[in-house]
Amino acid sequence: MTSPLPEAPQGPLPAIAISVEKLSAAYGGRTVLDEVTLQIPRGTSFALLGPNGAGKTTLLNILSTLRRPDGGSASVAGADVVRQQTLARRSLGVVFQDSSLDDRLSAWENLEFHGLVYGMAPKLRRERSAAVLALVELEDWRDDIVRSFSGGMRRRLEIARALLHEPQILFLDEPTVGLDAQTRLRIWRYLDEMRRERQLTVLTTTHYIEEVESADTVCIIDHGRIIAEGSPEVLKSRHGSRWLHVVPRDQAALDAIRAQRPDAQLLGQHGLALPADDGAMTDAFLTAFRDRLTEVRFQDPTLESVFLSLTGRQLRDRADGDRDAERAAGRRGGRR
Repeated sequence: MTSPLPEAPQGPLPAIAISVEKLSAAYGGRTVLDEVTLQIPRGTSFALLGPNGAGKTTLLNILSTLRRPDGGSASVAGADVVRQQTLARRSLGVVFQDSSLDDRLSAWENLEFHGLVYGMAPKLRRERSAAVLALVELEDWRDDIVRSFSGGMRRRLEIARALLHEPQILFLDEPTVGLDAQTRLRIWRYLDEMRRERQLTVLTTTHYIEEVESADTVCIIDHGRIIAEGSPEVLKSRHGSRWLHVVPRDQAALDAIRAQRPDAQLLGQHGLALPADDGAMTDAFLTAFRDRLTEVRFQDPTLESVFLSLTGRQLRDRADGDRDAERAAGRRGGRR
């Protein structure tokens, strides 16, 4: 039996839940994190956005004590993630993008084992297990083997497990992939309630841009470096642009537009996004290409447009199976 984790230190909780100072990491000679520095206050909702390979998963793996940094330092709830790994884990709840459930056990048994690892008393274990299963609407499947669960059901169980021991800090790596909109909304409402009542700190990565619109802070990371940080409103005012989204009628039209407008960004396989802050230039473009477009729409400043302006890319849906090298390497580094 795994030894219970030590009790969290008594006394007031630190005002800074997560502290990262010049954190660096590399895989195979490629820099994944380049002296990243962050301070995340307790009780806040912090969203980490970045394209594939930006370093998001590596950062979460280091903060979760699954990987040692190559340079710099980091602490969670006042515990150093290298020198005080066991104590750091005590304060954390983690939902990985890739499933880490034991699919040979039932939903209840997965929660039971997790509670045992965290040294929870039997009565509290039962009460909390029932409560979190109700949250994710899995009460009717508590005794079913996880191997029989759909992908969405497994995701809901992983969220329940992460909340079981009432952590101070919750890490969510693409937490709601595979969930319907109603369940996603219910989970975020519950997490917001926990933040208000227990000052839970939530650090999340997600490809659902609407899920971070209400975050206290959004941090955009690219090529291992933080390129922007602030509230959604601040980021929109500083970096947001008006964009013109178009779909060319054919490949010849697409090539012609890109030749004339090298500032156009590809959207998926067939679309283009063009900066539209200059009204005269936009009018001239539409006059020239009006008959060669099948779709035209304007987009006012949003977090999506901020992301596009800063990285030159869309925040792609990572549920499509396109795995970045940093995640693959990070998973090979081991799991709890």
